Amino acid sequence: MRMHNADENCGVAQAALVLGDWWNVLVLREVARGHVRFDALAAEIGLSRKVLTERLGRLVAHGVLRRSLYQRRPVRYEYLLTDAGAALLPLLVAMQDWGDRWVLGDGSLTATVREGGGEHARVHALVGTGLPDGLVLPGTYGADLPLVSPDAAATVLFTYPGTRVEWDEEIPGADGGTPEHRLFRDAWPDFRKAEVDVRGVSTQPVHEQQEFARTEDIPYDLRSDAAHQLAAALRLPTFRAAGRLHHKRLILVVDAERVVRHVLFPVDDIPHAVAESLRRATALARAT
Repeated sequence: MRMHNADENCGVAQAALVLGDWWNVLVLREVARGHVRFDALAAEIGLSRKVLTERLGRLVAHGVLRRSLYQRRPVRYEYLLTDAGAALLPLLVAMQDWGDRWVLGDGSLTATVREGGGEHARVHALVGTGLPDGLVLPGTYGADLPLVSPDAAATVLFTYPGTRVEWDEEIPGADGGTPEHRLFRDAWPDFRKAEVDVRGVSTQPVHEQQEFARTEDIPYDLRSDAAHQLAAALRLPTFRAAGRLHHKRLILVVDAERVVRHVLFPVDDIPHAVAESLRRATALARAT
C-alpha cells in the first residue's frame, strides 16, 4: 500500500496500514472471541482459504498475531494475539460501540437497549456459547483468574456500568451499580447454599473495585475489564461516558463447563433480575 510521505509519522495512518481492510478487522474480532484456528476462522468469517491465509500472514508479519503449534502431524497452528494485538481490543470495542450507537441505533447515548435491536439479538445469541479458553481478568481477591470458578456448579456473571460514578450528563440506564451489588451481597448466602458463584465485571480499574469491595463488604469477586478483553470476546454492549467505555448492565448464567445457559438483558428491574438469576442458577446447579 502506497502512503503519502506526510503519513510516515502519523499514528492513525500507520494503524490503518496494519489493519489493512475490513477482513483484517474481522479476523482480529474472531481471534478475540476465541476462534484461533484456521478452520474456525474461515467458518466464522466466510472467507476463502486463500484470502484468509494472506490476511493471517500479514497480521503475523505486523506483529499483531503469533502462530502457536498445536499439532505436529499434520502441522497445525493457532493464531494468538500478541501484546500489540491485545492493545487493539479497545479499538475493536470502540468500533462496536460506534456501530451500535450510530449505525444500528439512532445516535442517542444510552446504557439501555431496545428489544429486537442488534445489541439485544447479539447478547441473547450467547446462549449455548462457551466462554473462550484462557480468558482471565484481574480481580479484587487475586491476580488474573478465570472468569468461572472451577468449584462452582454454576456462576452468575454480571456486568455493570460502574460504582459511585458521576456522569457528565443524564444517561438512560446508567445509574450506579451500588444498589445492585447490595442486592447480590444480601443474597450471597442463598447463592452459596446452592453452590453458585457470583462475579461482577466492570471496566473500572482494580484499585477502584478493591476500595468499593472493602467499603461495601462485598463477599464475591469483582473483575476488571479495563483492557476490554471480555467485551471483545463476547461482543458485549458498551456506552461511552466520562471518557471511558462502560459495560451495559446484563447477567449471564454460566454452567460448570463454562457454557452460557441463560441471559438476562436488558436489566431494567434490578431486584427482579438478581432474584431471577438466583432462581435460574440454582435450577442449573441442581440439574448438574
